[in-house]
Amino acid sequence: MAPRSTCASRASVSTVRTTRALSTDRVFPARTDPKSMSSQSDSLPRPTRAEAEEAVRTLLRWGGEDPTREGLLDTPSRVVKSYEDFYSGYRDDPREILSRTFSEVDDYDEIVLLRDIRFESHCEHHMVPIIGRAHVAYLPRSRVVGISKLARVVEAYARRFQIQERLTAQIANTIDEILQPHGTAVILEAGHQCMTTRGVHRPGVSMVTSRMLGVFRDNSDTRRELMAMLNRPQLSEF
Repeated sequence: MAPRSTCASRASVSTVRTTRALSTDRVFPARTDPKSMSSQSDSLPRPTRAEAEEAVRTLLRWGGEDPTREGLLDTPSRVVKSYEDFYSGYRDDPREILSRTFSEVDDYDEIVLLRDIRFESHCEHHMVPIIGRAHVAYLPRSRVVGISKLARVVEAYARRFQIQERLTAQIANTIDEILQPHGTAVILEAGHQCMTTRGVHRPGVSMVTSRMLGVFRDNSDTRRELMAMLNRPQLSEF
C-alpha cells in the first residue's frame, strides 16, 4: 500500500504550537542505532550495592553532613534503591517490547497517536530530573502494536541518563526500525531541573524536540493532520 498523498486534506489547522521544534531531525541520522549508548555501558564493571551506598555517604560528607547521624543512617540505602528505579531503563530492551504486533487491522491506514505520555528522566550532565510529556505517532503499513507498548518504549529510554534530543531520536528510530510503518513521529516537551533549580534558575521554561520520519517528514499534509490531532482538546473523561 502506497503512502497517502492527501491524507490531511480534511484537517483544519489554525495554530500549531508544536511546529516550532523540528530541528532535531538534522542532528541525528534517521537510522542511528538506539542501543549504542546502552551497549557501551554494558561492558563496564558494575559496582556492588555496598560500593554504591558508600559513594552516597561520601557525597553526604562532601556536602557537610555526618552520614552517621540518625536521620541519615538509612539514606544511602534509600538513595540506591531510588536509583534502581530511576535508571531501570538500562535493564529493558525497547526492541523486545515492540516484538509482538498484530495484523488484524481491517486495512486501517490512518494515524495512530498517543498523546501526553508522562515521562521522567535524568539529565546526564547534572543527574537532575527531566520531567515531561511525549506524543508518539505512527502510520501503520500492515501491522500495529499494542498501545501500552509505545508508552513502555518511552519509559525504557527515559529511565536512563539522557539529553532530550537523543531521547527523542531513540524513541522514534526504534519504533520506525521495528514496526516499519509509513512514518513515525515523536514530540517531547519537558522541563529540565538543571535549568530551573540551578545555573540560570529559569522556572517555567520547557524544551520541545521532535523527530519526524517517513511521511511525517516528507508529506506536509500528513504532518499537518498530526498537528491538528495534537491540538484537539483532550477529553476530560473516558
